[in-house]
Amino acid sequence: MKAVLLKIISKNKLLVIGIVAVIIGAVVSEVIPPLVLEEIVNRLTDRENIAFQLIMTYFLLLAMSNAFNALKQILITIFGQKITHGMRSGMCAKLTRLPADYFVSNKPGAVVSRFVGDADTLESLFTKGIIGMAIDALKIIGILAVVFTKSAGLGILMTVSGVPLFFITKYFRKKMLGAQLKNRAAISKANSYIPEAIKNIRTIHAYAKEEFMEEKYDGCIKDSFDAINENNFLDSSYSPIIPLLSTVLIAVMMICSAMGGELRSFFGMSVGTAVAVISYVTKVFKPLEEIAMEIQSVQSAIAGVRRINEFFEEEEREIPMLEGFPEKLDSTDIKLEDVHFGYNEEHEVIKGTTFCVNSGEFATLTGRTGLGKSTIFKLILGLYKVKSGKILVGGQNAEMIPDEKKREIFGYVEQDFSLLLGTIREQVTMRDPNITDEQVKKALDIACLTETINSFENGLETKCTATQLSQGQLQLLSIARAVAKNPSILLLDEITANLDSSTEEQVMNALRAATENRTVVSISHRLYETSGSREIPLGSAFGDQGKSF
Repeated sequence: MKAVLLKIISKNKLLVIGIVAVIIGAVVSEVIPPLVLEEIVNRLTDRENIAFQLIMTYFLLLAMSNAFNALKQILITIFGQKITHGMRSGMCAKLTRLPADYFVSNKPGAVVSRFVGDADTLESLFTKGIIGMAIDALKIIGILAVVFTKSAGLGILMTVSGVPLFFITKYFRKKMLGAQLKNRAAISKANSYIPEAIKNIRTIHAYAKEEFMEEKYDGCIKDSFDAINENNFLDSSYSPIIPLLSTVLIAVMMICSAMGGELRSFFGMSVGTAVAVISYVTKVFKPLEEIAMEIQSVQSAIAGVRRINEFFEEEEREIPMLEGFPEKLDSTDIKLEDVHFGYNEEHEVIKGTTFCVNSGEFATLTGRTGLGKSTIFKLILGLYKVKSGKILVGGQNAEMIPDEKKREIFGYVEQDFSLLLGTIREQVTMRDPNITDEQVKKALDIACLTETINSFENGLETKCTATQLSQGQLQLLSIARAVAKNPSILLLDEITANLDSSTEEQVMNALRAATENRTVVSISHRLYETSGSREIPLGSAFGDQGKSF
């Protein structure tokens, strides 16, 4: 995360310099006006004439202060937006480098919450947090320096009062941070339950389990509500402390100034100086009050920053290099040699599996549920690393096939079609700019979808929705996506499992065209029975992982 922030700052050097210059101007213009006001009041009490230029200088300084503060807010907002944009870009880049098991062990809602809620807190961290606190701290230092020259007693009082204020602020800071962390955790859970409920809504209705999902979601909402209430209570308890302290200090200063002896000489001052000092007391506690609010923003942001930091610290997959990889594979043989694999250390899904599929062959993996047939596909695609053994594709280690080459080598048709937000063209290309219109049309021809797509008013540019096409047509679209780059290997994962007999026949016709002159591995008894493919049984009736052919 630190590297991403430094990169963003480096790309916006002029903006950073502009912010620093405006901050200096805002601090200076905040400190000088009371000094001019002091001179004006002293002349009035001495019954001297006040120069028009002096009055205009005072109002000009006030105008400059307002202008600097407005410009400061604009520049800081722009900088905060650039930070958020740059951080999200860095997170997206990180996302492409994460291994597949990260997406298995982390729910979509939890991942999304890092990109949305947590990334948004970074803008608050800079616009209402760190930069704001730095500006207010500079204002306090400047004001204290002037106050000490005007009244040493008041300067000491203001400095001493800062000690208990520091410990009070530290206490509230710790409590508010805890509340913010609780709120973040609750929101993350809620974000996970919502897509889970939507995805399984038919099952939930079928089993009348709406109340169960409501309870899970309501529990998260209550946890979030309690955390926000705790944070608001702490904030409302802290806010009155600042104005109360300001009032007490002014009262003590006035009482001591009215007394005789050494106290008067220590706190005493002219009328003009008193007016200026009262103005400074008000000004010094205003940034202190703002710091209290900024601390709250920082606490909220820190909770998000911690989660973003955790995301950036996730272990990355080894990205295979394109350089040195053959332009074209010598064959499309697929070999598994004594492969062991498990999603965790405790349980192995694949236990010593060995088989070979020769170039141009149609093979079907068979066996009971739970033997790891779909997992084998993911291993062949290089999405996971084997625990031991080897998987070779055309003589190359499956894990070391570059991402840029995978779509030229593999076409993968899943049991359920993964719909993207976009047009029918984008469903086929998956936004790959290297896939031409000719390749898209050829893929749709192979999938027997050309006539259907042409019947739409906008053709390939039609926005694709789940209700626009039937289940069978979506599966055909999945075949078109798989063959768009003319891959030499097709992996078919139970693609007819959810289809009726008439729709299945359409899909089978498309598959006959799609599998021609390709190496094909499928998971489907019906495909095995209708295609004449070679069967590769996995395991036995007792569940032992077998070795085959």
